[in-house]
Amino acid sequence: MRFSINNKPFVLTIAGFDPCGGAGLLADIKTIEANGCYGLAVQTANTIQTEDSFLECLWEDNSFILKQLKTLLERYEISAVKIGIVQNKTILLEILQLLKTYIQNAPVVLDPVLKSSSGYDFHYEALLSEEILKNITVLTPNYDEILQLSEEENLNIKITSIVKHTNLFLKGGHHPSEKGKDTLYLFNGQKFDFYPSEEKIYEKHGSGCILSAAMASYLANGETLENACEKAKKYTEKALRSNFTKLAYHL
Repeated sequence: MRFSINNKPFVLTIAGFDPCGGAGLLADIKTIEANGCYGLAVQTANTIQTEDSFLECLWEDNSFILKQLKTLLERYEISAVKIGIVQNKTILLEILQLLKTYIQNAPVVLDPVLKSSSGYDFHYEALLSEEILKNITVLTPNYDEILQLSEEENLNIKITSIVKHTNLFLKGGHHPSEKGKDTLYLFNGQKFDFYPSEEKIYEKHGSGCILSAAMASYLANGETLENACEKAKKYTEKALRSNFTKLAYHL
């Protein structure tokens, strides 16, 4: 029998370990707990990094990742999943298949981290395949990332190719003309724009991790995808305003 906690849904993050706590599993767990959920984690990689430097990434063995995941899926009633860095398409597909086997109806947020904020390139293979997209709820790239996710050069064609299979939340931190404007493209053809607040914000290490983990948390609490995106953006902006450094506070 799988375990649950009354009124506090389980949210699972599948991501890398950042020892400074600004990104990856630690940032995800802080975000998940701050948004009324209980955080569980599966580690895909161990890193040596700080908020402004990246020295090394050691990928976990695929079989070990899947054993971690299977153990949690068999024990806990997981309400939503966030996926961050994974080594390649092969392990990502295996993760998604295992999730589908155990929790078919739980939303899955995929944050395709192609490069760390300190400049490390994770060398993702192209992710825009139907077999991946049809098994997630929403993809959350920024403008730089979406340009790298397939060989297609035209941005509108890239967007169309994604929303044929899943929902897309395009982050606007690198928007070429409207910085900070995020757009949600729904599978059903609807589109929603989310504009930044006018309050002063400060650059943060791991802001994409925070946003995707917050989104998963709100989905776990029963919000619609549109509302989850809006609330996740507001939570992320709160983290960006939390102090002058690159490490966010989760208050």
